[in-house]
Amino acid sequence: MFAPSREQVRQFFSDAWAKYRAGTPLQGLETIALDVILLHPEYRVVLEAPERAAEHDYTPEMGETNPFLHMSLHLAIEEQLSIDQPPGIRAAFDEVLRKADSRHDALHTALECLGEMMWKSQRDGTAPDGQAYLECLRGRHRP
Repeated sequence: MFAPSREQVRQFFSDAWAKYRAGTPLQGLETIALDVILLHPEYRVVLEAPERAAEHDYTPEMGETNPFLHMSLHLAIEEQLSIDQPPGIRAAFDEVLRKADSRHDALHTALECLGEMMWKSQRDGTAPDGQAYLECLRGRHRP
């Protein structure tokens, strides 16, 4: 499993944005990263000043969302959907999407479930529970 450092993740998103702005072709995951960036114009100012963002700590106590974590979760969900992993994620997401106002809203629903699963895994010192993740997502589309 690839586990980039905080700095590598931040540089990846900043580089993808810089390449797009310069008209340089994007490769592989950069194309998906760009789609995520374009969904979040509020993060572009951070991406355009990577030297300031490199060491900044985004804390809930300060009322800040970590833009790099948020965009990384978007990437993770897109990858999960592309390979249907955990098995059933694509069908569960499609149900959420059917009732959502937009694909972006549906992604944010999935993001909440993914974040919850990851938080519980870290809190409990256990492996991520893919079934709990799917159950969360399925529960979000019920009336």
